[in-house]
Amino acid sequence: MSLILPFKALRPSLDKASDVIAPPYDVLDSNEARIMAKDKPYSFLHISKPEIDLEEGIQFNDERVYKKGAENLKRFINEKVLYQDKNECIYIYEITLNNKTQTGFGCIASVEAYNKNIIKKHEFTTPIKEDDRVLNIKELQAQTGPVLLAYKQNVLIKKILDENKKGDPVYSVIGPDSSIHNIWVMEDKVEIDKIVSEINSLGELYIADGHHRSAAASRICEEINLKENNNNKNNHNFFLSVAFPHSEMTILDYNRIITGLNDYKPEELINEINKNFVVKKVINECKPHQKNEFGMFLDNAWYQLNLRENLNINNDPVASLDVAILHDLIISPLLGIDDERRDKRINFVGGARGLKELEKRVKNDAYDIAFSLFPTPIESLFKVADADRVMPPKSTWFEPKLLDGLISHVIS
Repeated sequence: MSLILPFKALRPSLDKASDVIAPPYDVLDSNEARIMAKDKPYSFLHISKPEIDLEEGIQFNDERVYKKGAENLKRFINEKVLYQDKNECIYIYEITLNNKTQTGFGCIASVEAYNKNIIKKHEFTTPIKEDDRVLNIKELQAQTGPVLLAYKQNVLIKKILDENKKGDPVYSVIGPDSSIHNIWVMEDKVEIDKIVSEINSLGELYIADGHHRSAAASRICEEINLKENNNNKNNHNFFLSVAFPHSEMTILDYNRIITGLNDYKPEELINEINKNFVVKKVINECKPHQKNEFGMFLDNAWYQLNLRENLNINNDPVASLDVAILHDLIISPLLGIDDERRDKRINFVGGARGLKELEKRVKNDAYDIAFSLFPTPIESLFKVADADRVMPPKSTWFEPKLLDGLISHVIS
């Protein structure tokens, strides 16, 4: 069983790449997507967020939405905005943001390896979101959003990628966050086989982002294989991925905003928090700089919270995470939110939006308190996945995000 394979990507014509690229489908709501795609007939949002071409207020999982996405994909292909490679390739994918560069590669990853937990997970999925991806892929007969994979840093893979990205990239485009995305197409079978062999020798890959997309691919694979004779080389047995070495990946904080104080007055809540944390009022927004340090915005003021040293937090890979500590000592016992995946009183804000966004949401929206966290190290993600455990919801925010539209995987 091979963990990855090259594939024939569906990708933009060279003159249309900047028109096509779009943020991932799940970082924009429908209104934001409508605004971004306005006067952009070839934006990939017409495929990944096709509700923007239907009446406002339509549900994202309405049957008409999926059919519209398939119609738009067909139009893009017919108008030669997108075309499919004739040969199976690996796609070197380099992203630069804020003077930091990460280099990985686009491929397809094995559903069988995912099912056997060789491609390891660290999150639960939400049924409605997973169902959405299943219906999306079925209607499109393509996977259009890459799963972000991490592999442990490997000298040989780095050498192969560096040697094959000499010369101008096939694509060089700028994302909405000013990140620069460069892609080189690797067609040399010998070089491709080197990467495939080296990844297989690692013995494992980790899903960094894209649990719903990979779970949906697994469900579709099972459904098709029940109807047909399974051939492990069939496209539906693999899912679209971009893999990066862990040492080059950036995880940002994933912060919390909460409605209601569970009948506490602000000063009462601070007194309760003070039992487990050293609480210090600060002048400016509090961005944690180390593990076990938290920021809190409450009653129009910022506080720094440091876990008391006498508390015995064990080395369990999940319980020792900052997101778990915050949940176990404040969010659940004091604010009464036991299930962060389902409770409507809690929401999550990716670190890319900054701490001013937390202030704004508390001041202007129906939220009463916000918490800022120190980013979860990727080594912690590995420990949780290796232990066959799952992280609390919204533990990691990877930045920069991959763009939709640059490479897609046709499964029909």
